[in-house]
Amino acid sequence: MRPEQIIDTYEAVAETWNRERNKALFERVWLDRWINMIVPPRRILDLGCGAGLPITRYLVERRATVTGVDAAPAMVALFKANVPDARALQGDMRGLDLGEEFDGILAWNSFFHLSMPDQRAMFPVFAAHSAPGAMLMFTSGPSEGEVVGEAGGQPVYHASLDPKEYRALLGENGFEVLRFVPEDPEANGHTIWLARKKGLLAK
Repeated sequence: MRPEQIIDTYEAVAETWNRERNKALFERVWLDRWINMIVPPRRILDLGCGAGLPITRYLVERRATVTGVDAAPAMVALFKANVPDARALQGDMRGLDLGEEFDGILAWNSFFHLSMPDQRAMFPVFAAHSAPGAMLMFTSGPSEGEVVGEAGGQPVYHASLDPKEYRALLGENGFEVLRFVPEDPEANGHTIWLARKKGLLAK
């Protein structure tokens, strides 16, 4: 399994993934922690948004204005059907250039499908789409390495940098790390980063 196969894989398994995806919202504790730190109007960019359930729907219920981006057209179609109140865009997060700034950026269980070089190149993308004071949250692995997982019955690639490198990349791109919790039992063992874009909030 190679990282360049990830988009085609999710395109092929979109319906199965949408049906089988855990919708118990175990992510709620972190979503609440993150969104409660975001100043209204809460313009959110959800990178690798998938089919939009349960996370995007929950964010919309929390009165966020969400733009979801996913590279798999089948996922975007499901997202539009599942969360019609959100904006959906088909596109690859790598090199994304929307010409917009957001109050929050989320890359939950998506960013870590990128290769290590592509992950490094994402931090300027995060920065370019972050308003001053924007909150960034993403998941990674707890340590450097590559593993193959499963989605919709198909193998999927995952990679992580060393946590020290993530900290350095965040700092180099204008983010302050607020929390890093590896394998958090409150979130089904996910490893989570929460960071704030430096700068004064717009009035």
